[in-house]
Parts: sequence; C-alpha cells; structure tokens
Amino acid sequence: MNQIPDKAQILQWITDNPTLTNKRDIAKAFGIKGAARIELKRVLKELEAEGHLQKRRKTYRDSDGLPPVTVLQILPPDEDGDQFALPMEWHGDGEPPRVLYVAEKGAMALKTGDRILGRLKAVKAEDHAYEARLIRRIGTNPHRILGIFRKSAEGGRIVPIDKGADKEWTVAPGATINAKDGELVEAEQSGPKGRMGLPRARVINRLGDPTAPRAVSLIAIHQHGIPDDFPDTVMAEADRARPAGLGKREDLRDIPLITIDPADARDKDDAVLAIPDDDPENPGGFILWVAIADVAHYVRPGSALDREARKRGNSTYFPDRVVPMLPDRLSGDLCSLHEDVPRACMAVRMKINVDGEKISHRFTRGLMQSAASLAYEEVQAAIDGNVTERTEPLLDEVIRPLYDAYAALKKAREVRQPLDLDLPERRIILNEDGKVDSIAFKDRLDAHKLIEEFMVLANVAAAEELNRLRRPLLFRVHEEPALDKLDALREVAGASGFTLAKGQVLQTRHLNGLLNAAAESEFAELINMSTLRSMTQAYYSPDNYGHFGLALRNYAHFTSPIRRYADLIVHRALILGHGWGDDGLSPDEIEILSETAKQISDNERRSMAAERDTTDRYLAAYLSERVGNEFGGRISGVTRFGVFVRLDETGADGLIPIRELGNEFFHHDPETQTLTGSQSGIEIGLGQRVLVRLAEAVPVTGGLSLDLLELEGAKLPSGRGRGGNRRGKGPVRRKENKAKAKTAKAKRKVVRKRR
Repeated sequence: MNQIPDKAQILQWITDNPTLTNKRDIAKAFGIKGAARIELKRVLKELEAEGHLQKRRKTYRDSDGLPPVTVLQILPPDEDGDQFALPMEWHGDGEPPRVLYVAEKGAMALKTGDRILGRLKAVKAEDHAYEARLIRRIGTNPHRILGIFRKSAEGGRIVPIDKGADKEWTVAPGATINAKDGELVEAEQSGPKGRMGLPRARVINRLGDPTAPRAVSLIAIHQHGIPDDFPDTVMAEADRARPAGLGKREDLRDIPLITIDPADARDKDDAVLAIPDDDPENPGGFILWVAIADVAHYVRPGSALDREARKRGNSTYFPDRVVPMLPDRLSGDLCSLHEDVPRACMAVRMKINVDGEKISHRFTRGLMQSAASLAYEEVQAAIDGNVTERTEPLLDEVIRPLYDAYAALKKAREVRQPLDLDLPERRIILNEDGKVDSIAFKDRLDAHKLIEEFMVLANVAAAEELNRLRRPLLFRVHEEPALDKLDALREVAGASGFTLAKGQVLQTRHLNGLLNAAAESEFAELINMSTLRSMTQAYYSPDNYGHFGLALRNYAHFTSPIRRYADLIVHRALILGHGWGDDGLSPDEIEILSETAKQISDNERRSMAAERDTTDRYLAAYLSERVGNEFGGRISGVTRFGVFVRLDETGADGLIPIRELGNEFFHHDPETQTLTGSQSGIEIGLGQRVLVRLAEAVPVTGGLSLDLLELEGAKLPSGRGRGGNRRGKGPVRRKENKAKAKTAKAKRKVVRKRR
C-alpha cells in the first residue's frame, strides 16, 4: 500500500486530471487499496469541509474551477470579435472564470444567448481561464425580467414592470446579490415553478431607485437590451481619429451650405443649398446640394467602431438622453457639420426642373464648411419676415431659394401622391429635476417639410446611382398593406361614413382621398390612426421591393450615417462604386448583407419599442398627480379585454377594462372592432367620443386605467361603470335584431388570401 498523499498532491491531481475525479480514480492514481481507502475518504471529506473541493454525486472537483463538461451561455462578441461564454453553474468565490468559445471548422454558428453543452480545457491565457468547444446546442437565452425587488425572509420576489404582466417571480436567498427592497433589478429565469407555483429567478443586475429622476429611460434601455456603454477599445479608436484633410476630395468650402436642425440638436449631419439654375434649357429649375457627414472616413469596415455601430444599428432617442450609435467624438464633433469648420462630406448635386422633377444628379466626396447652423424655427421666422442678425445676411441668397426650390418639389410630390398622414408628434418637456414639466405637440413648419423633401430626393438619387453602378446596397423597403388590414380599414371608413373603393390596385392616392375626405370631420384622427395601423412596417433589404408609403420605386437611406448603420452601408457602396478609397464596402460586408439588413431592422424596432415605452411612462408620471380628473378623448382601440382611449390633452393612451363597462356580457367583433352589450345593446367602437375619469396611473409600467363616464355625449345607463350595481332597475332590453345582424355579417365575411 502506498502512503496516503497529502492534500496538496490530491488537489494538484484533480486540477491536472479533471475527468478522473471520483474516489476510485484518485485511489488508483496513488495506488491506494483496501482499508487505506478509508483514510483517503477522510482526507477528501476534510478538503470538502475546508472548501477546497466540492462533491458532485460521486466525483470531486476544485471548488474554484469548472467541470470539464458544463452548460454555457454564449455572450455577445467583444470588441475584437471573440465570443466568450458564461458558465451557468458556478460555486466558487467571486466572479466566474472567463471562458472563450472556440468554434471548430464546420460547427454551427452560435448567436448571443444560445446555451450549449461545452467541453472545457483549462488554459493560462491573459484574458480567459478556459476554452470551450461545442458538444451540442441545448437552448437559448433564458427569459429576462425587469422589475421591483420585494425582500422577504425566503429571499424575495420580483414584481415585473411590464404592462400586462401579472405574475411574480421568486428569488432564492442566495440569488439576490444583496438587492434592497423596492429596488429596480434585472433578473433571469433560473428554474421551474417553486412550491408557491411561481417561476424562479435570480437577480443579475441592480439598477437602483425606480422613482429617481431620469430613471424612466434607464428602465427602457435595460428592458430592451440596448447597449449604452461603449467598450474601451471603441472609445480609444474614436479618440485617435483626426479631422480629414482635402486630399483628393472635391473642395466645396466656398459653397454656402447650411444646416437646419432642431434647436437642441447636438449632431448636425446634413447640409443643404438651392441655387436657381442658369441653364436656358431648364427655365425655373434649380440646382440642389445635399451634403452629408462622411462617417465612412472614420468608421472603417471591420474596425471596433464598425462592429459596435453594426451591433447597435441606430441611435435611440429619449426625452432626457440619446443612446448614440457612435461615440460623441464622432457624432458630436468630427462627423458634425459645425458652422465655419471644415468637415469631410459625401454630397450629391441634383438638378430639378420647374415642376420639381429630378433631371440629373452627381455624387462626390468632398470637404465642406457650413455657412450657418440654424434652427427650424429660426429659418421659418426669417421667411415669414422676422429676420435676425444671423438670418438677415442669408435671407435672399440662401434661405429664400431653399423655399422656392421646395415649392417646385411640392409640385412633384402632389403628382407622386405619397401617403399624407396627419399625426401630430408629442414632445415631452422635462424640468431640471428630470420630471415632466409639460406635454406639447410639435409644430409642423414648412422648414421641416423642406428638409424632408430634400432628404427624400437625395435618398432616391443614392438608390438610383447604386443601381446604375450595379453595386450592392441596402434599400429602405415599405411593402403595400395586407388585404386583411385593408378590409379592416374599409370597415372603419364605412362606419364613419366614408368609402375606400375595392377591386383596384391600391395606390397611395386612394388612401389620400380617404384622408382628405375625413380631414375636416370629427373622424379625422380616427381615419389617420386606422390608416397608419393598416400599413406594414418598413425594413432594410438588399433586394428592392419599393417604398409604398413614399410612392417610390427606388429608395435607400443616405442622409443620416451618424445615427443609422444602413446609411453607412450606402456611403460605403458609393465609395466602392466610384473608387474613392479603400474604405468602401468590403467583400465580407457584401457576403453578410442580408444578415446585416435583418439585424438593423430588428434593432430599429427595438429602439421604437423602447422610445414608445419611455413616452408611456413619462405620460403616466405626468398624469399620476391628476388621478380622479376627467378627460375628453376618443376610442383608439377595441379588444376583448377592454377599450383603449386616446386622451385629447396629452395624446396618452389609457385602458378601460371590460369589467368596468358594466355587469353585462360584451360581444367582441374583431372584424368591426366593436363591443356590443348583451343586455343594453350599447355598441362601443373605434372613433367614438368619450368622457373618462383617470382611475390609476402607474409610472413604473406606463399604465393608465380609466373609468367610462360618457359615450358620444350621453351618460351611461345607471349601474354601469366602476363599482356600479343595478339597484331597483329592470334589465335593459337587448337589441336582439341588431346583435344578430352583426353576428351574421361577421359570418358572411370571406377571408381572402394575399396573392
């Protein structure tokens, strides 16, 4: 019998032989037989008690190490493009060791959040302790929760902040990471339901006081997984950037291009100019210039900046902050077209005729110097006769020609007939403490429309140019509405007294006819909202399917590469097509263009959802001090669980739960989007005017609960509404014929399949 090894020898053996860790393997390695195994067992027990080893079934392993085979969760690629993985089981002290995922040739591609069974190998690398190779893929990212932590003797619970989420999650005592009661936390599902019937979760991030000023956008950022911190390598790369010189660029510094932006804009990425065309063959025509910051010069394909920009896809805008696609060194400085500062640009020179039709265009890579940085209101005031010291010198030579060119572009727009929705945009104004000071609707000035028309024309020119050059690009695609959505719109229009003809190829001019017919009526907002809901969502694609809403066959985003990755792709395609440098679209980028299109389209929707949720929460916070007040509004949505109402004053949407409509059953007709009372026969539908009382406003979720007081100016029958009971009243006779007719109408509907 060999001598019993000391503890250090046993630990070294387990470290060197992670697959041979049961008691029999250890005994065999040291030649321990018979009764001596009892002594070995005692030593192993002592190592376990001291925390050096952990027993897993019949094997022992280093408590500060990982088993040779374990479950891993794939993390997002780092700034160098390496994929690391998080071990799902870790019992050591401190943070779990870093694991580098090494993809073998022919292995399946893994995405962020995938769970795999991996084989580990301990390594002595500078930034990781293990390398993992794929055995098999076993799952994807666990369900994430954002909520309020409620501490208890058994650990705690998490109350989700998502609107409509009513189930809570239990947290074990060792999975709270010391979260405090009432704190906002991020957690993930950690197991099946516990003994209370609630799913289990573990806290992975503490986010602080949910009621703190400016916490609203922070909630949205974490809830939707929007990256809001730049890696050090990305920041270092941005800090190393220097202003571009003239070099081989076209010198545009003597052209009086100006920027027109919101008064509080930090970045200025587009500049414009209009010059009357002196060509006798183009009487009344104009030369239009649109110059855009040359982001491609600073964000090279494959660089850390490029990988981070692609991951984000776009900038996300909140009332109190911006989560930018690029670091401020670029977005607010080198790629911002500041007044009287030379800046690298990509520009297009376009010739239009007196009717606003584009005759020709020419793209160039240049160096410009903005003659002025103006605000929309400033420019509009100047053209309306209220000039200032800044705008007076520019009025005749720069500002007035812009409006004259816009008048020509409006003619072309009227012929083209893009969809002309009238949907006022809300503006949330915060005070110095980060609380909502007021809610206002943004003015739509001709200055805004002027810039929009210039940008649309430049985007068309970019798509046409790359088609001519036969270079790959990302188109901005907006497909025509689905037939079932159009049928729903026709139902709403018909119920409001308007008509949207059937049996013809739908064009935007048909929808504009409907919008114009409703424009001066009480149904204007309803028809606008219903038309918007019938539209498909725009997206990016390397294939061109046209842009229905703008009534354009060729359309690509060219004008905002500071805040949209798609525009950067278009800039690089132009550089490649014209041979303007080595920073054009690379073969690797072209190969994954479809993947890029999907990713940035998804990220755009993520940003839209985050911005919408933030607006809802700010509105709820603003209205929380007015619970009990009465508001006028219009029904904006009808579902089987209640009625949504858009309030006139703020544009906020609140819910009247169906249980608060009364003590009768309501028949929901999804085709006509109505609720019909089974006893009273009352019909509740889209667009009806209502008077409501604000019953509850929950800032942390953005939810508003309303009580219905009046429908179309009439009081509801006695006993209806919150807490109502029929006392001394007989049942209201049901309007049976009307209800039966509605049911029959729904049954007669023919479901048409889209060709």
